[in-house]
Amino acid sequence: MIWRHAAAVGLGLASGMTIAAAVFAFIAAIGIVPRLAMRTHTQRKIIIYEEAITFGGIFGCLTMVFKFSLPMFSWLVAFLAMLAGVFIGVLAMSLAETLDVLPILARRLSIKKGMSWFVLAIALGKFVGSLVYFIVNGFFVPN
Repeated sequence: MIWRHAAAVGLGLASGMTIAAAVFAFIAAIGIVPRLAMRTHTQRKIIIYEEAITFGGIFGCLTMVFKFSLPMFSWLVAFLAMLAGVFIGVLAMSLAETLDVLPILARRLSIKKGMSWFVLAIALGKFVGSLVYFIVNGFFVPN
């Protein structure tokens, strides 16, 4: 009986480590960290970016496994949510840039000027959509 539980724990840990490795490999493959450091002219501090992503992943895994809460102010929660949104946005745009989605779309739609407005419209659409999701009753049910 104890061997079954040990095998389940081992299989769960191995599966979790495999998924985590795949996520970090995906982030590394699309080059989000070097691109972000290059755009912000902080190439010397790239280790801090990598450590923040690693510790954020570890913290996220711990919050999924163990139920705990930290006393926080609402403004701090809003700030952390904004940082998470910025990371997801940078990840999505980095993936789109890596796959050359925007240049192909601009060529197919014959967009000559205003590509920055197009990207801004995408970002604002995501922002408004997430606001609707969290503010309008029925979309989001908190725990």
